Amino acid sequence: MSSKASVLVVANRTADSPQLIATLRRRASHSPASFILLVPAVPRGLAWATDMKAGRPEAFPSAEAGARRMRMAGLDLRETIVGDPDPLAAIGDALHSRDFDEIVVSTLPPGISRWLRLSLPQRVRRMTALPVEHVVADSRGGRAPRPRQPVAAGS
Repeated sequence: MSSKASVLVVANRTADSPQLIATLRRRASHSPASFILLVPAVPRGLAWATDMKAGRPEAFPSAEAGARRMRMAGLDLRETIVGDPDPLAAIGDALHSRDFDEIVVSTLPPGISRWLRLSLPQRVRRMTALPVEHVVADSRGGRAPRPRQPVAAGS
């Protein structure tokens, strides 16, 4: 009996995207696989300048939504981790604490994705000998659009 491949899935705002889930289902259909979802706690906006931990409150709902969607898709999700705000450091931490056979990195599209501006998929490929697959999710990350805030008069 062969063992399951262990796949590290790295995503933040795209953790519950249909594109990521479809990629993982396709992967699981080829041979047995289990998944660990890593959501780096990347702060948004100017919050990073004052508090690098500012991304944790937003990372937990992304992690929960991604885990829920993965389980609903019938994927073998072993664990969900909210990691370091630096996605490369978060991946390094996961690689040092567990054994993986593959990595899937999910990003927003070019022009929107900070991770692509940082060349994250390429940098992950250089830091490990593991196969790395890059998934581009839609700009909403699979979620319903957020309602727009009304603009105050005089703004």
